[in-house]
Amino acid sequence: MRWFLTAGVLAANTAFVGLGVAFGYPDVLAEPPAEILARFAADQATISAWFLLLALGAGALIPAAVLLGRRLPPSAAATLSVHAGVLAGLVQVLGLLRWPFAVPGLAHAGQPEVAETVFSALHGYLGTGIGETLGYLFTAAWTVLLLVALPGSPRWFGVLGMGSALAIAAGVFVPLGLPGADLANFAGYVAWSGWALCLAFLPARTTGLTAGVPSLT
Repeated sequence: MRWFLTAGVLAANTAFVGLGVAFGYPDVLAEPPAEILARFAADQATISAWFLLLALGAGALIPAAVLLGRRLPPSAAATLSVHAGVLAGLVQVLGLLRWPFAVPGLAHAGQPEVAETVFSALHGYLGTGIGETLGYLFTAAWTVLLLVALPGSPRWFGVLGMGSALAIAAGVFVPLGLPGADLANFAGYVAWSGWALCLAFLPARTTGLTAGVPSLT
């Protein structure tokens, strides 16, 4: 569990920075489809590789949630946390994989107008709808359920986790144009990354597990 969480956090954050440098991500998504496709085609291999790494980072939450769920004290929250964690990783992977597998064909299509229409549809459905909106909700739900399932967590750990979960969930309001929602979502993921690393590396007694429960390592 420790290494899945750590690898996922490091991979996702590294890929996010790499995409920012190579692709202007995520700000580029505000551009018209023609501009997005042109910028993608200009450095397709590098951008596709970064998106694959980002998808791998998101997908690492799936085994981490399953392994951690097995080591939590039995409860409804522990069981639900596994389902939420698996879904959080799955929907993000589905949304992100459109970039290395579907977008290259659209970026080099012979009919630009058709390609832009298809890109917009994929972006709205797989990107905004499944990968982002559902990804935000399930990631926030997993974090909250995990905090409920962990008995006796210290106050700072709970506040950090709950605060980051709420900030991540604010991302669902980004498509609605709510001011500050995108900034809150970004800050939430930064804070959540720190929280996840604490979960992975702090002693079990610090994160709230009782002595009779196997450690998180």
